[in-house]
Amino acid sequence: QVEVVESGGGSVQPGESLKLSCVASGTIVYLHEMAWYRQAPGKQCELVATITSDSGTIYADFVKGRFAIQRDDVARSLYLYMSYLQLDDTGVYYCNVRATTKTGEINSWGQGTQVTVSS
Repeated sequence: QVEVVESGGGSVQPGESLKLSCVASGTIVYLHEMAWYRQAPGKQCELVATITSDSGTIYADFVKGRFAIQRDDVARSLYLYMSYLQLDDTGVYYCNVRATTKTGEINSWGQGTQVTVSS
């Protein structure tokens, strides 16, 4: 079993920055792809950014140049550096981790962290 916990959300004004963190715990043997998703009020959940085990990254067009995803496998952590935040970035941000455990492969989600951008 893998537990995923996000932190770092909050309320900011447009143009400001936030750093989200995610920590995975459990009987993890290997971390595969890790990703951040978000769900805005009244909208479907969407992919924000993903990072592979060799640190290859993919970003949604709406965050390119503003957000950066990083991982620290020793700390079993995932980060999302968000800058130049916009009103449309408001939502609940979820961390997704695909890992190999002692009992097999698992895809785990955190409970989410709220990001609110308002003026």
